Amino acid sequence: MSFSALNLGAPLLRAIEALGFSEPTEIQRQAIPVLLDGRDLMASAQTGTGKTGAFTLPALQRLLTPSTLRGIGPRVLVLTPTRELATQVEENIREFGKFSRPVTVSVVGGVPYPPQIRALSRPVDILVATPGRLMDHMERGRIDFSRLEMLVLDEADRMLDMGFLDDVRHIASATPATRQTALFSATLEGTVLSVANELLKNPARLQLAAAAMRHERITQRAHRADDLAHKHALLKHIIAVEELDQAVVFTATKAGAETLAQTLSEQGHACVALHGDMGQRDRKRTVDRMRRREVRLLVATDVAARGLDIAGISHVINFDLPMVAEDYIHRIGRTGRGSASGTAITFVGPADRPKLGRIERLTGGRLEYAVIPGLEPRLEPTHRRPSGPRPNGRRFSDRPQGNRGGYNQRRGEGFRRA
Repeated sequence: MSFSALNLGAPLLRAIEALGFSEPTEIQRQAIPVLLDGRDLMASAQTGTGKTGAFTLPALQRLLTPSTLRGIGPRVLVLTPTRELATQVEENIREFGKFSRPVTVSVVGGVPYPPQIRALSRPVDILVATPGRLMDHMERGRIDFSRLEMLVLDEADRMLDMGFLDDVRHIASATPATRQTALFSATLEGTVLSVANELLKNPARLQLAAAAMRHERITQRAHRADDLAHKHALLKHIIAVEELDQAVVFTATKAGAETLAQTLSEQGHACVALHGDMGQRDRKRTVDRMRRREVRLLVATDVAARGLDIAGISHVINFDLPMVAEDYIHRIGRTGRGSASGTAITFVGPADRPKLGRIERLTGGRLEYAVIPGLEPRLEPTHRRPSGPRPNGRRFSDRPQGNRGGYNQRRGEGFRRA
């Protein structure tokens, strides 16, 4: 199917052609007709499948027809959980709206209020916002939703995980009941499904790829690590030996990201950190440096797990496991974007068994362990049986307990000293 078969306007087709896209992705092929028909939609899809275009193009198509209502408020509102994702949505709007030129305003936290106040005082077509900052402007009477025609909840599961449920409900209640609503999420279950049923009217449902689906183009493996020093040794080896183009290395804390980035820089690597304590301008500058390939390694907290879209990331390395299993899916989704392949490597420490178990239950598969010669872990899985005679005189199997030189297919249920 070509984009022209989706009945999009000429300015949008020109922009799509200029971007070099020949045909829609699966989520775009299925979601765009539903949204163009004016129906509400709830959809889940793997990260990197083009879902932002799936709602951006119908929104821009709607704007090709002038509004019949007077006012300066937005006709389309896109709610996102993070500033990074808001930036990605803005970029998509700018690219697809190159020839239709919608007036787009971003309202996110971490940036000064005055420019946002000035922008909201003029006519707006599309408003891209994070819930907290949008609520601030709403409470001060700066937002007029009387013209709103379409509400998009992007990464709805993440917004709820971050505690924005009440804000999302409040924002939705302030918009016209006649609005069209689209909800995109990694999963359509639990609280997300309840919110969808609450805010959407007779929605179509698309579940092309649940979060539990394995990334087919991403090679995943794990390394057991005894301690922090062992993690550093593993990382140093992987960076030196792997065919690594650019990589995102995920840490659990902001301080950990800064410390690790400094260590890697001292080792001679072009490396920077990205985390929530950085101002919006610094974060944007950091991401832009990565895109310009001035930086090879980006050490980040989960603030970068969603919304970070950089072509050419060949590796994702989980230096620390995430607390939330779903974040593993979004972390590794920073590589293997579009039709590219990628590698995801995870370091598993002795205390990580519960986290690893949650990830494996979510993904429906076990991570295969690899062992690097010379960097073998001193700690072995507790479920392994020792060789030698049993109390009844019979012997345990004498076959080798694992392969020190390559992949280890057995999953550890905790560790013990070898």
